[in-house]
Amino acid sequence: MRFIFYLIEIIKWLIVARALASWFIPPHTRNPAVDLLRRVTDPIITPISRVVPVMGGLDLSPLIAFFALTMIQQILPRF
Repeated sequence: MRFIFYLIEIIKWLIVARALASWFIPPHTRNPAVDLLRRVTDPIITPISRVVPVMGGLDLSPLIAFFALTMIQQILPRF
């Protein structure tokens, strides 16, 4: 269980890094670090993006993914 907890923690911080990178690096720039962040976090963020609309130019799907992963971490120790 500890491994899963720390794996989720790493993914959460990768989501934060992706969100911060989106503020400073244009979306279609070929940056290897940003490409890696997108490849790792897309399986989590893309399904949420399909359901949650962009509000006022702000994509809330990384925030929702972060909180969902945090909730999963809170549930894990109980099992």
